[in-house]
Amino acid sequence: MSYEVVARRWRPLTFASVVGQSHVTQTLANAVRRDRIPHAFLLTGTRGVGKTTIARLLARSINCTNRGEGAEPCNQCPSCKQNLVGSSLDIIEIDGASNN
Repeated sequence: MSYEVVARRWRPLTFASVVGQSHVTQTLANAVRRDRIPHAFLLTGTRGVGKTTIARLLARSINCTNRGEGAEPCNQCPSCKQNLVGSSLDIIEIDGASNN
């Protein structure tokens, strides 16, 4: 049995399930819903506030093929499934702490 960090095991899969960052999730959801996504985002904060979670949700939401009217990713389409397991060629996650 391999060790898995609790934050990765219980990472929220929708904007609505993110706790304590409603101002951020609402702003990003509105941008996705209106197709007005800026060319860059700067996510800052102390460790554990949800920067990686928000970035992953945003990437999945932007690339989702079955998003519909809202901004929530479907988590069922091929793009979402690839992103969830980390095998998407369209999304590259770079750990800023390790790659400075």
